[in-house]
Formats: sequence, structure tokens, C-alpha cells
Amino acid sequence: MHISDVDRIKSREIPFHEIHPDPHQAVTAARFLTDVDGILETNPAGPILLRVSYDVLVTTLQEIEEALTELGLHLDNRLMHRVRRALYYYTEETLRANCGCPQGESNCTKKVFAKRYELIEHGCRDDRPEHWRRYL
Repeated sequence: MHISDVDRIKSREIPFHEIHPDPHQAVTAARFLTDVDGILETNPAGPILLRVSYDVLVTTLQEIEEALTELGLHLDNRLMHRVRRALYYYTEETLRANCGCPQGESNCTKKVFAKRYELIEHGCRDDRPEHWRRYL
């Protein structure tokens, strides 16, 4: 399935809890995420609000937030944020599954292109069994 850049690039807001030893959690998270594969842009909109843009075929919001919680940052877990987060998780995993990216697998884009390459008729295929190929 072909996916456009508009559908593949996601921009989300990650709110943090106010009560934390680090009063500027968004800045800390932005510094951490700048070199992560798939993260296109991080922008701390305030001391506890981070805006992030990422490629959903490389990473998901769930993976990003799990990494931030492992770092020791506290996400805002009010009901509205949890519902929004669950909706984002579901839609991103559905999008990845429709593109041929099963949950929990990285580099799914390469696997999609490899599968597509296998299905195309071309002259680069050897139909002989593996043990016959070694003799020539």
C-alpha cells in the first residue's frame, strides 16, 4: 500500500505532569529526541509541553512516550490525555499494519520493499534449489 507523506508524517503534542523534579521536562525530552531515528522535529512549546514531528513508519508515539518514561519523565495522565493517546496508538498501529509493518518490528519499510521486489517478475531470480547453486 502506498502512503503519502501527509499521512506518514505525524505531528503530536506530548504533555508532561507539572509535579516533577525537572521543571523543564519538555526541553529535556527535546534534547533526548533530537538524534532518534524517525524524529523529524522537536519543539518545546512550554516547560511541560513538547511538540514532536515524526515518521510513523519508523517510530510511533507509543515508542516515543515509552522511551521518555524510561528516561524518568512523567507524562500527563489525565483522562483526556489518556484517551487521546490511546486513539493515536491505535490509528498509528493500524496504519503501520496496513502498510505491511507488524507491531514491534523496526525497519518495516525495508521489508515492504523487499517483499515487493520478490513479487516483481525480473531476470534476477534463480529457480534452482540452494544445494544446486553451490556446484556452479
